[in-house]
Order: sequence, then structure tokens, then C-alpha cells
Amino acid sequence: MKELDWIILASTLLFIVIYGVWKTKGSKNVDDYVRGGNDSKWWTIGLSVMATQASAITFLSTPGQAFHDGMGFVQFYFGLPFAMIIICLVFIPLYHKMKVYTAYEFLENRFDLKTRSLTAVLFLIQRGLAAGITIFAPSIILSAVLGWDLRTLNIIIGSLVIIYTVSGGTKAVSVTQKQQMFIIMTGMFITFFFILGYLPSDITFSKAMKIAGASNKLEILNFDLDTSSRYTFWSGITGGLFLFLAYFGTDQSQVQRYLAGKSVRESQLGLVFNAIFKIPMQFFILLVGVMVFVFYQYNPSPLNFNPSATQAVMNSPYANDYKILQEGQIALEAEKRIAQNKFSSALEIKEYTAVEEAKNQIIRINQKDSTNRIAAKSLISQANDLVETNDKDYVFIHFILNNLPTGLVGLLLAVILSAAMSSTASELNALGTVTALDLYKRNMTRNFNEAHYVKASKYFTLLWGIVAISIASVANLFDNLIQLVNIIGSIFYGNVLGIFLIAFFFKFIKGNAVFLAAIVTQIIICIIYYYLIHIYPSGQEKLGYLWLNFFGAAMVILISFVFEAFDRMLKKPLPSI
Repeated sequence: MKELDWIILASTLLFIVIYGVWKTKGSKNVDDYVRGGNDSKWWTIGLSVMATQASAITFLSTPGQAFHDGMGFVQFYFGLPFAMIIICLVFIPLYHKMKVYTAYEFLENRFDLKTRSLTAVLFLIQRGLAAGITIFAPSIILSAVLGWDLRTLNIIIGSLVIIYTVSGGTKAVSVTQKQQMFIIMTGMFITFFFILGYLPSDITFSKAMKIAGASNKLEILNFDLDTSSRYTFWSGITGGLFLFLAYFGTDQSQVQRYLAGKSVRESQLGLVFNAIFKIPMQFFILLVGVMVFVFYQYNPSPLNFNPSATQAVMNSPYANDYKILQEGQIALEAEKRIAQNKFSSALEIKEYTAVEEAKNQIIRINQKDSTNRIAAKSLISQANDLVETNDKDYVFIHFILNNLPTGLVGLLLAVILSAAMSSTASELNALGTVTALDLYKRNMTRNFNEAHYVKASKYFTLLWGIVAISIASVANLFDNLIQLVNIIGSIFYGNVLGIFLIAFFFKFIKGNAVFLAAIVTQIIICIIYYYLIHIYPSGQEKLGYLWLNFFGAAMVILISFVFEAFDRMLKKPLPSI
């Protein structure tokens, strides 16, 4: 980090905070603070929706995911366009018609207060945990690579977000997210073209793609029917559909973005914008990770991208063993470059037998590389079992800090922190709103004026900001951060979505049946998660976590049917014999 990097980083973050406070100061009523005055245009809604979902985790973890496992993760998003269509046709018109401030307010009108409160609590649990992770994600990476104190970073990121979110509410989140998305995508495009420029002069983009394909990094579609596979076409189109229906249709951090729309049409166009551009954006971010992989086919890479892990093992009795692995890795990288050159030359002259031989050689070298890295992780664990050996989330930041020029490093760090602030702001805004309006206001016997509830929303937003910083300070890395957020969501989202689907489509089911079914379903889903997913090592689970969304929604609907039928049977007199 040079002086210019610090200037770019600090000025970018300060601009976002000051701009957010300046543009949105002085919200006088709940409508202004929670729904931003209902004057947002479709492009503001679309960018805000995308920015809310695209946290720092997206830009740290997704390239690392592609580096290790290829492009298959994009299947996770296949259900998104279908979810957007359903939400545009069903959810948005109902929310606007009823003029609700939160998604859960709709449930009280349809069922009762206890169902509204239960659903709000489920949202607060999962989104409160996620808010801590969105702060923790960039903090732990930057702490490891820059040597900054982790807790200090958590406090800095959390405090910057709290300042403008508490000050301006929903409008502050929306207006700052436009700038943040511009900074984020500009940084990613610049990085992509720099990677291309760093490749050997004879390696064009087309050749780079073929090199990635030879290493099985471009396998996008997996039609395997095995439900234990995390990412397949079928899990994306079904489990992903239910996850995105729940996230965009019932999660207040997203619902609040389009409730701020000037009209039903503006809100719908904002989600259509997201439906069209979200998958290409994720595809591009994964492609950046694949290009980083190609870059490291011609350049040396560490055995483990987490510098803290390397430092831990090199300061332990296992240092010599680790050095032997490093020497083996250097020799392997020399073999890798020779094999890649053979592959490239064979492609040039269209000698397809030689192409196949070189491809098989590359696969064998990659298998040795993988074995080496697993052995390195084992040594790191033996040296210090508290150090994180999984390095997926460190791949992209390692590339940024070690290969990009001065100035661009500061911009890319600003991208990561902007994404963290963007997503966290939406989450804190929603958490404060739901706590104030769904729990505090509805469960208080005394009514207060508008100014009181605006102030209450601000205080609860501040409180959730402190909670998120606290969660970030005690969190631990879990396989891959982007998967952790989605796993937490999947445990709760299916249940919540099922409640809303009952509200929309099964008018004969009443509040008591839904309330009891939701509690039973949540217990069952937690048990399924623990026994089929949690206790197994990554990649060996008995059930892909995306299926929890489908099972949760289906289960709460079926159990509600049973409870409602049982309730009606008890209330009706038995037929005479």
C-alpha cells in the first residue's frame, strides 16, 4: 500500500459517507425514513437491489470460488429470473396495494400479530448473523494481508455504515448504493483487463479460456440428479428459485429497496433490471476468478494464499516439512508452464492429438498441485489449529496486493469496503425498521407520534450496528464466506417463504395453523441441516444446502394443511351414526 492507494481508499469511503448524510438529512416521518418518501426511480431500485446482495463477500469469495472450483457456482443463480417474475406479478402489487412499511406487516393483515412477530423474529436472527458476517468478511481478509487489527477494522467498517444509515434511513442506503455499484464494477473491469495484460504475449483471451477449460474450470452446467451436490442445474432452478423468492420477496433488507419505488411499475422495472443483469454480473465475477487461475499457471503462487497460515507454519516445528512442499511446488510450477506452452502450441497448429496429450498432462499436474495444497493445509493445522487453512477467500486479495499497480490497489480495496458498507447498510436499515415497526410499535400498548417511531428506528438501527460489529468480532471463517451467508439464509428462508405463499394462495388456512407449522418446520429444518450437512466435511454433505429452501417452504405448507384440518375437525361436531 503506497501513499496514493491510501488517498484513493480514504477519499472514496469518506465521499460515500458524507454524500449519504448530505443527501438524506432530516427525515421527519416514518414514510420518509423507512420508504425513502416513495420517490425512487427504477434504476435506483435496480442498482440498490443488486448492491444489497453484492456484499464484500461476493467480491472476495466468488473469484476464489472460481479459482478452486470453476464456474459451476453460477448455477446457484439460475432460479433468480423466475423468482423476479413471480415477485413482480404477485408480491409487489400486494405490498403496494396494502401500503405496508415491512413485508411482515402484510402477514398481520392476513393472519394475526403472533405470526407477524414470529416471522419478524426469524428474519432478525438470520439477517442479524448475516450483517455480522458482511462486516467480518472484508475485515478478516484485510487484517491478514495488511496486518491491521481485526477488531479495529470491524469497528471502522461498522461505524462508517452506521453514520449514514442512522442519519438518512432507506434513502441514504439507496442513494449511496448507486455510487458504490459504479465503483465496484469499474474496479472489477479494470482488474480483468490488467490480468489479460499480465498473461504471456501469445496467450489471447480465447487461448486463456481454452487453458481454463483444460483444467475443468469452465464446466458451467451440471445435470447430475444427486441431491448431495451443492451446485447443479436442478438445485439452482428449484432450491435457488425458492431461496431467491424468499430473499427478494420476504427479506426486509430487499423488500425495503423496492417499497421505496415511486409506483408499482418503477418497483417492477427495478427487479426486472436485476433479473436481466444479475447472472451476467456473477458470471463476470467468476470469470475474473478463472482469469486469476490462468495467471497463476504462468506465475508462482503460494501453497496457501492466507499469509497468516504461512507465517504460523513457518514459525513452528513443521517449517522444514513446509519448505520441502514449497520446493516441490516450485518444481511443479515449472512443469505446469511447460505443459501450458505445449497445450498452447498444439492449439496454434491444430494438432488435436497433441492438444489432448497436453490436456491430460495439465490435469495430472493439477491433481499433484491439489495434493500438495492439501498436505500444506494439514501441516498448517498441526502447527496451529486456530489458524484458518481454507484460503478461497484470500486468493483475489492476494492477487490484488501483489500484482496490481499503485493506485489500483487502493481502488480495489475501496471496492471491497464499499461492497461491505453497501450490503451492511441495507441489512442494518432493515433490522432497525423491523424491530421498531413489527415488534416495538405493534407490541406496545401506548401509541406515539411519527417523530417517536423515526427516532426509535434510528436507535434500533444503531443497536443492530453494534450487534453486527460484535458478531463480526467473534466470527470464524467457514469454508467459504459466500456459502456461509447462503447457508444461514437457507436454514430460515424456506420456512418464511412458505408462510408468505400460504398467505397469498391458501386463503382457508388461518393464523394458528401457520404459527404452529412455522415453529415445527424450523425445528425440523435445523435437525436436517445438522444431521445431513453440518456434521460432514465440505463437499461430502448428504444434502446440498440449497434444497433446504425448497423443503422448508413445502414443509410449512403441508404441516399448515394438517394443523388447519385438525383444528376444523375439532371445532365441528362429529357426524351422527
